[in-house]
Amino acid sequence: MRAVVQRVDGAAVEVGGETVGEIVGQGLCVLVGATHGDTEETAAALARKLWTLRVLDGEKSCSDVNAPLLVVSQFTLYGDARKGRRPTWSAAAPGEVAEPLVELVVERLRDLGATVETGRFGASMRVSLTNDGPFTVLLEI
Repeated sequence: MRAVVQRVDGAAVEVGGETVGEIVGQGLCVLVGATHGDTEETAAALARKLWTLRVLDGEKSCSDVNAPLLVVSQFTLYGDARKGRRPTWSAAAPGEVAEPLVELVVERLRDLGATVETGRFGASMRVSLTNDGPFTVLLEI
């Protein structure tokens, strides 16, 4: 699994003009993509990493300060545009594989005690955020 993690001071996701997920204050906005070989164990490992990643102020993690996370599925993280002008998405897992894995990341985060908001899988979403830093890191599990 791949995740783009941004330290934020607030973030929200809208679908059709309706806010479906929002965090206020310091936390993480996480864009998550799955590939073909990902498993339930991969999703659980990503959740643990996100919850304990020390990227908040004072080198704290979300678990240290109970900071919220906004998790948004994004298959385009596995896009490949090295050849030509049109990306290929062949490395991205199909929806029927990716959706349960992204949902499992969210479920495992909540099992760990996290407050998690989400987007809507497969929907056309508008994600807005205030990147704090700016600070962005790429994780690959």
